[in-house]
Amino acid sequence: MIRIEHLTKRYGGFTAVDDISFTAQPGRVTGFLGPNGAGKSTALRMLTHLTPATSGSALVLGRRYEDLPNPSRHVGVMLDAAAQHPGRTGREVLQLAATITGMGRSRVDEMLDLVGLERSEASRRVKNYSLGMRQRLGLAGALMGRPQVLVLDEPANGLDPAGIHWMRGLLRDFADRGGTVLLSSHLLHEVELIADDLVMIGHGRIVAQGRMTDLLTTRPGCVADAEDRTAFANALSAVGICFSGRTDGAAEIEADAARVGRVALDAGVPLTLLRPADSTRLEDMFLRLTADTARGGPSESTPPQSLPSQSLPSQHTPEQDAPARTAPAREETRA
Repeated sequence: MIRIEHLTKRYGGFTAVDDISFTAQPGRVTGFLGPNGAGKSTALRMLTHLTPATSGSALVLGRRYEDLPNPSRHVGVMLDAAAQHPGRTGREVLQLAATITGMGRSRVDEMLDLVGLERSEASRRVKNYSLGMRQRLGLAGALMGRPQVLVLDEPANGLDPAGIHWMRGLLRDFADRGGTVLLSSHLLHEVELIADDLVMIGHGRIVAQGRMTDLLTTRPGCVADAEDRTAFANALSAVGICFSGRTDGAAEIEADAARVGRVALDAGVPLTLLRPADSTRLEDMFLRLTADTARGGPSESTPPQSLPSQSLPSQHTPEQDAPARTAPAREETRA
């Protein structure tokens, strides 16, 4: 378990992390999200005693990280995959990790197999590794001591889609076996697929936290479309039902599907689509809650406009309807 209580970090007059409190539970993956500069990495560095806290506490397994006997046996940490000695081979990096954690040499080969690094790759120097290969090597080092807790900052950077899928399964299995995972990532779609709980920060303060299923609840209302969109819009407006446009030309309507169906029937307007509203997506919630903390401010995220009563929406391309980005193609060894 990880327990953060009133954790704060100030640099002179600047507050990087401002009185945050949350818990990451065993058997669960906790997603730790926020825009660039929100304080995520600073909080993780305070948790692992790389940066001293101004105030508050960060406990792992009931103790401060620095008070754990041989911390790497209890907590697997990967905060920067690039922070590995470029002159060592991958095998040498893992052999050193095995020595520090008190594990045998056989554990090195076990970890290479687990993270999908071939023996020929392990014999190459880290300076010739791609970012994806360094991520795999870093995760192997984090898991070397058979820890109960994993603290990972952007572990999927540089992995191809197959690698991301593999990592998702690895972390899910770790949590299902009773481990605690605290995961910071910008790949919101992946976090949405794997995380059980969310902690979201902006400007160093928590803006949302809780179970994923509670935060991403189904929106009220429905989605509908009609053959005669102008007549449908007029019918909705006549009874005071609010609606807004979608990229596919349909409408998000602030009323349940049964009521909307009755309104269309009474107005003699055939519907071509009528279903409950979509569930809130993590990307939508992230953009909404962090709009005033992201670089560039809220002007970069334009909310959907209300429609005039005489017509349904013309098509547009809001950010929330864009496909989720995938990570760069995998991990080929540099020449």
